[in-house]
Amino acid sequence: MDAPTQSVVRASRYHTVLVTLHWALALLIMVALAGGALKMAPMANTNPMKLEALRLHMTGGILILILMLLRLIVRRLTLIPPQAKTGTSVLDGLSRFSHTAFYVIVIAMALSGLTMAVQTGVIRLVAGGHPPIPADFWAFPIRTVHYVISRVLMGLIALHLAGVVYHTFIRRDHLLRRMGFGKRLQASSVPPRGVRP
Repeated sequence: MDAPTQSVVRASRYHTVLVTLHWALALLIMVALAGGALKMAPMANTNPMKLEALRLHMTGGILILILMLLRLIVRRLTLIPPQAKTGTSVLDGLSRFSHTAFYVIVIAMALSGLTMAVQTGVIRLVAGGHPPIPADFWAFPIRTVHYVISRVLMGLIALHLAGVVYHTFIRRDHLLRRMGFGKRLQASSVPPRGVRP
């Protein structure tokens, strides 16, 4: 006699909202990092364009923080795919660590920038004000914190991209489909707990 089975719903992709947030955040974070390191940092604080650059950078940082917190909430409330396997326990552990670290580092990056904006008074730029820019942001210790976190984030992004290359070209397991749009839920039959097939 066949063992009774029950249907279990599994996710093969992340929720559409999570996918949208993932790619939107990827773009915003890359723009914020590139803009901060390549555009704003070399710009003299006496340059009139610095005000507009700071306004855009801070607005983007606040948006990243809001979207990242929303992403955390949606992830908790939706069914997600099982953790992807790399083939080795060391890489599996590194994958878990790096994904958790992403949330922590991105939120820390945004909060350190927000703290610096408040301490220096330039936060008023976001509301359309024209506060004076400090002669040297590095005089504030939080500037060093913001810088260090940005470099850690760049390292995590490089590690993330290395993982994408590994899964795409070495394992060829189509992992990127999990962060794509399309049908995501599928039902599979499994025996009830305690019943062997």
